[in-house]
Amino acid sequence: MTFNWLKNAMPRGLYGRAALILILPVILLQLLVSVVFIQRHFDGVTRSMTSAMSIDLRYMQDQINGAADAAALQDRLARVGDGLELMIAFPAPLPPPLDIVPFQDLTGSTVISTLRAELEGVTRVSLESRRVVQAWIETDMGLVKTSFQRRRVSASNPHQLLVIMVVIGALMTTIAYFFLRNQLRPIKRMGDAATAYGKGRIVDFNPTGAIEVRAAGMAFLDMRNRIERQTQSRTLMLSGVSHDLRTPLTRMRLGLSMLDDAEAAPLIKDVEEMQHLLDGFLDFARSDAGDTLEPAIPQDLVTDVLEAAVRMGQAVTAGEITGPRADIAIRPLAIRRALDNLVGNALRYGTSATVGVTVTDRAVRFTVDDDGPGIPADQREEATRPFVRLDKARNQDAGSGVGLGLSIVSDIARTHGGMLRLGDSTTLGGLKAELVLAR
Repeated sequence: MTFNWLKNAMPRGLYGRAALILILPVILLQLLVSVVFIQRHFDGVTRSMTSAMSIDLRYMQDQINGAADAAALQDRLARVGDGLELMIAFPAPLPPPLDIVPFQDLTGSTVISTLRAELEGVTRVSLESRRVVQAWIETDMGLVKTSFQRRRVSASNPHQLLVIMVVIGALMTTIAYFFLRNQLRPIKRMGDAATAYGKGRIVDFNPTGAIEVRAAGMAFLDMRNRIERQTQSRTLMLSGVSHDLRTPLTRMRLGLSMLDDAEAAPLIKDVEEMQHLLDGFLDFARSDAGDTLEPAIPQDLVTDVLEAAVRMGQAVTAGEITGPRADIAIRPLAIRRALDNLVGNALRYGTSATVGVTVTDRAVRFTVDDDGPGIPADQREEATRPFVRLDKARNQDAGSGVGLGLSIVSDIARTHGGMLRLGDSTTLGGLKAELVLAR
């Protein structure tokens, strides 16, 4: 629980995490090397060079303190300045109120602290200029300002090392990122292919990349092929059963047509129920077989369902229809079959229904509300399973079936990467069925 904030701050995508894995060690390594090198090497070198410079400044201070008069002082200042490569100003101009050390000066603090430790009388030091060090020093004759080259007290251009490290680190990280991206691209392509297959689309996918990635891609292709073979086997098996059973059912119907209506009516009803059950099995096995993805406007599908209901004299009205009218890649026949099933269930167990649709950037949501008894919350998941009939929730005498209506709708939703949600209707008081499709 303590590190939840860190977990939430981590990148979500694979590319972001890969970039973090590359960049973070490089940055930490550069910081570690920079700190250790600057503190131990540059500071040590600067301290040694400044100590050597302090000897010259101490000699200058002794020469000024030993001068007998002003004429001797000026002569000594000239000789000391030329010999030690110092610029000496006496009397000295007013020093700054505080030492001047630029923020970007990495060794300036070491220069000042070493000068104060090695030489008495240092009052102010200015490192405002990158090339010149100015120091105000107390002597027996008064305050003296000295100026000397910065290269005499610290290594030249220490910041260039950091610049080179940053540039080389960035360059190598960029190169490594491009190499890593080539290794991650097959994983992303496999993820896109799996996502598309979950939405009912089969896209071309050729496993590439490292051996492990190729093995995962081949496993995905084998799994997809097995699922396709199983789906085709199920469809072909039930189609064959349907075809084989239609012939005896047709013969039974012809035989019953020769009997008296009173005697044949119950048997004809049984034959029709068998035909209805057979059609239900075939619809479940077929699901979206024979239907391909094509652009369609969801609002038009709802309009077709409403117009068909009006022609059949059903109590179906339009619900909430919102969102932009745009072509969306779906299986129109499968969606129409799902909506017909939902409307049929709604009218079988209720007296009226409404059909609506909501289109957003990420999903399409079809809704069917009814005024029936509804389904208890603890039984809604079970209601979407094949061959399940909730007699307590629905009146079995209201209509015949084998419990495949909602299962077919749920299967169609899954082929579109969506789901079927059941809830309570806030408008009619019965069941609310939401067919959610991912875009």
